[in-house]
Amino acid sequence: MGNLYLVRHGQASFGADDYDMLSELGVRQSVRLGQYFAVRKLKFDAVIIGGLRRHAQTWAGIAQGGGIQADALVWPGLNEYDSEAVIRAIHPFPLEKVQSPEDYRAHFRLLRDGLRQWMDGVISPVGMPTYPEFVRGVTSALDHVRSQCSGNVLIVSSGGPISTAIGHLLGTTPETTVELNFRIRNSSVTELAFTPKRHMLVTYNTLPHLDEPEYASWITYA
Repeated sequence: MGNLYLVRHGQASFGADDYDMLSELGVRQSVRLGQYFAVRKLKFDAVIIGGLRRHAQTWAGIAQGGGIQADALVWPGLNEYDSEAVIRAIHPFPLEKVQSPEDYRAHFRLLRDGLRQWMDGVISPVGMPTYPEFVRGVTSALDHVRSQCSGNVLIVSSGGPISTAIGHLLGTTPETTVELNFRIRNSSVTELAFTPKRHMLVTYNTLPHLDEPEYASWITYA
């Protein structure tokens, strides 16, 4: 039996011109997680990351904090959906730049609605796969871990693929998968046990590395 650790990337640059880059806090979250792994003496026999910049930067922070030297396998199926494309599919007019809590809530109300329609096959956001294709991209990574890996495996990805993996394992509805997605926190750890035949959920969306009061302000969602 092996252990698979699914890590969501550190805080990205929500509201900036380029979301796909860790903020300064996102870098600190990632380094701190690596330090936690080092204290736990947790070593990884394989590392797999999505192909986005924030995935690579998060892995770099973990490796720095944990003193880990390992090559990461890039798996495009672990890339996040395009949230802007999802919103444009149901709201063709440009949105104002997010500048207030109400703007933030409006953005995620639209995204939640768009994701449900995408999952149900009602809309086809430009440049995105169908939802079944997206799921296959995620599950192909899980299949690879079961068939090719052993020991401790680290995956660094995004909230969409991680919640999709858990929804697939638990057989949840699309609506529940969306809610799992919106509650997942930056640099959180989801642990699965695996055998060659299946994965089993152990923990979801935990932040053991930020459990001390001094790190309370480091807990973020976007």
